[in-house]
Amino acid sequence: MPSTTSKPAFDGAANLPTAPKRRHRVDSSPPAEHHHHPVLSSAPDPKRARSDQHAPAAMSAKVQGKRPEVIDLTCSGGGGGGGITSTLPKRPSAFQPHMGARKLVIKNLRQPTSTHAAGVDEYYARIKEELDAALNSIFAGHPTAQPMEHLYRGVENICRKGEAADLSDRLRARCEAHLAGDEVLGRIKADGATADDLAVLRSVLAHWKAWTAQLLIIRWMYSYLDRSYLLVNKTLPGINDMGISQFRKAVFGNRKGPADSAPGLRVLAAICQLVDYDRREDQRFDSALLKDSVKMIRLFGVYGKAFEPMFLSASHDYFVGFAEERSVSYGLKDYINACERLLRREGERSDLYNFDSTTKRQLRGDAHCILIENYASKLLDSGSVAKLIEVGDFESMKALYGLLKLSNIQKRLKGPWEDYIRAAGTAIVSDVTRGDEMVIRLLELRRILDTMIRDSFYRDEDFTYGLREAFGHFVNDREILSVWKESTAKGTSKVGEMIAKYIDMLLRGGLKTLPKTLLADRQDRADAEKSGIASTGDEDAELDRQLDQGLELFRFIEGKATFEEFYKKDLARRLLMGRSASQDAERNMLSKLKSECGSSFTHNLEQMFKDQELAKDEMSSYKEWMAGTGRDKNHGIDLNVSILSAAAWPTYPDFQVLLPQDVVTQIDTFDGYYKSKHTGRKLTWKHNLAHCLIKAKFNRGTKELAVSAFQAVVLVLFNDVDGPGNTGVLSFDQIKQATNLDEGILARTLQSLACAKVRVLTKHPKGRDVDKTDTFTVNKGFTHQLYRVKINQIQLKETPEENKETHVRVAADRQFETQAAIVRIMKSRKSMTHAQLVSEVINQTKSRGAVDPADIKMNIEKLIEKDYIEREGGEYVYLA
Repeated sequence: MPSTTSKPAFDGAANLPTAPKRRHRVDSSPPAEHHHHPVLSSAPDPKRARSDQHAPAAMSAKVQGKRPEVIDLTCSGGGGGGGITSTLPKRPSAFQPHMGARKLVIKNLRQPTSTHAAGVDEYYARIKEELDAALNSIFAGHPTAQPMEHLYRGVENICRKGEAADLSDRLRARCEAHLAGDEVLGRIKADGATADDLAVLRSVLAHWKAWTAQLLIIRWMYSYLDRSYLLVNKTLPGINDMGISQFRKAVFGNRKGPADSAPGLRVLAAICQLVDYDRREDQRFDSALLKDSVKMIRLFGVYGKAFEPMFLSASHDYFVGFAEERSVSYGLKDYINACERLLRREGERSDLYNFDSTTKRQLRGDAHCILIENYASKLLDSGSVAKLIEVGDFESMKALYGLLKLSNIQKRLKGPWEDYIRAAGTAIVSDVTRGDEMVIRLLELRRILDTMIRDSFYRDEDFTYGLREAFGHFVNDREILSVWKESTAKGTSKVGEMIAKYIDMLLRGGLKTLPKTLLADRQDRADAEKSGIASTGDEDAELDRQLDQGLELFRFIEGKATFEEFYKKDLARRLLMGRSASQDAERNMLSKLKSECGSSFTHNLEQMFKDQELAKDEMSSYKEWMAGTGRDKNHGIDLNVSILSAAAWPTYPDFQVLLPQDVVTQIDTFDGYYKSKHTGRKLTWKHNLAHCLIKAKFNRGTKELAVSAFQAVVLVLFNDVDGPGNTGVLSFDQIKQATNLDEGILARTLQSLACAKVRVLTKHPKGRDVDKTDTFTVNKGFTHQLYRVKINQIQLKETPEENKETHVRVAADRQFETQAAIVRIMKSRKSMTHAQLVSEVINQTKSRGAVDPADIKMNIEKLIEKDYIEREGGEYVYLA
């Protein structure tokens, strides 16, 4: 098939390239248009030929105008002239695309004429004018006259022509002129000429928001330029970056920071002023304005080099003024709260308004230095800290610890902490008027301090160690304890005596004897459960915890012999009188002491418990013997005897008393039985430690009375005077003669029976005290809701003389221990210097408490007098 040729076809009226009718997406690749190449079209599709073949011969002009122009390549004419037809060919086409030659050759291609070139230039000039007009509308805030797609196509055509660089420069110049002109920068300066910095900031922010919206439309319009030419250009920024940079340059000057004449300097000052309003809680503070302003300057890149130094300088001045004002007018508590609130608000503000992390770090560092380090003397003032601890202000102490920790000087709080503990402890220990409350007050003080370490100091071990050091100081300071010299002896501890009495009170009365302030709180119970210990909500566990608290004080005592002596006396009384609240608690306490001080410390105490067990076995054997001999049926007295080892138990004075005859008979029987079983042993009866259970008949029924031996002896006397022909009255002298009791003991015994809460006797005349002229009768109208009634003996408190006697005995035993240690050392070493001997004695006796070197020297002299050692030159030599 012969090939045909065709020339470029142009519309003579418009002189423009033929544009495709199909509309493309803005972001899709545009169709390829080559304005200087021929526009070719293949023959009509045979599948679509039906509509063409059956079309009417004549069509209206309107319909023909809508028909696409078809270049017929099948027309044969001399000279190869092709033609443009707007109607269907008059004869069928001889072109067969599937047959014949498959090569299409185009010859005699003509170049565009000058008329065509002029039309193209006119088109591009018109597009540029339309773009300029669109920019003017955008800058004025009006919609564009041309559709956005038309403008986009115009930008695309210009870029495809190769004039993208010129278009980019043109756009940049227009934006720069707009921002630096009267419409933006001029208005900003005009607003600032008659207003404050905040007005300038609001004006800049308003123009920035408007410019952001305008820049978005410009990016849409110049999208092809932005994503083709500017995207691959390494020297020119994108349209968005260009718009931001030009606005920053107009307002803030260059990137190094705003010039003095630029509005940006006032903008930064206004932001600092907003922060100052917030710090002072001024109503002029605008939260949204501050947030948008910080976001703007961060986007402009002037935050770090221009704003941050200015802001930190203003903040420094504010912190200095804040600290000076508050330190003078506020106390420690208010100053701590003010600083804590300030630091918290500074951190919250930095996070809320998106300040840079470096700004936040420098801001807090500066605040810590000014508020804390520069005023550390105020924060660590011993008197002020002592007031907070004394009232138990845990929150303020927690805040103080937190403030000091921010500057890493929290360890310096240990000094005022220990000073307060020493002062408070010394005041308690040296208070002779409230000696009975000494341990309770010390434990309350310890409770407050432990809670403060737990809740305020985050369990800092340094403060726990400081607490122990301070307690150990005032508990063992001999100068402090010298106020008790009237009731103690040299080298003995008053605190040890009071701790022993406190534990005695606890083991006799249980938790009900303690104030609620010493009991465990919710956090203590939670900690106990986490550590695997039984919850302190259990009464036994709580009692065990209170015993541990008492032992904590006991550990601080250097001389433990005083505690041992008083504890042994109290334990003996509890065991013999049956006054222990819990036998398990007694044995638990004994195991704690053994673990704390060793088996030698608790040897005698353990022997006391063993004696109690042996006494039960002895009485079982005695009753079996009585039953075997038939003697248990001849009387109505059930005798129980406790056999005690004299070496393990405390010494008790002997009291003379006349017992009822049947009781004397039972005692003689047991005495004979015991001596026949244990030859060489001697029994010493301690009637003042005995107690009885007797039956008494009253008008309203029979009662069992649990009384002491002395009370029982007095009550039994009324059996002989109560009956027909007897008045039932006994005088004080008659009772004294019948019982042979000391007047003081008898008076306390009668007072417990006739003047106490439970009155089985009636005193004449009535009164609280017993005189020698008083008479007594049985209270036959006595009644009580219980069948078994316990009548307590009125115990006379230990006199200072008795207490001092115990202390003197402890001091004497201590001297004997020191002498024994000297002899053991010299026996093994044979000869030693004085310094060596003193050091060795202190080392061997430290488990029983510290010994004064002067006492050691005195005991050395005594041993020299007893010829155990002698002096030879500068040494001691062992002789014995």
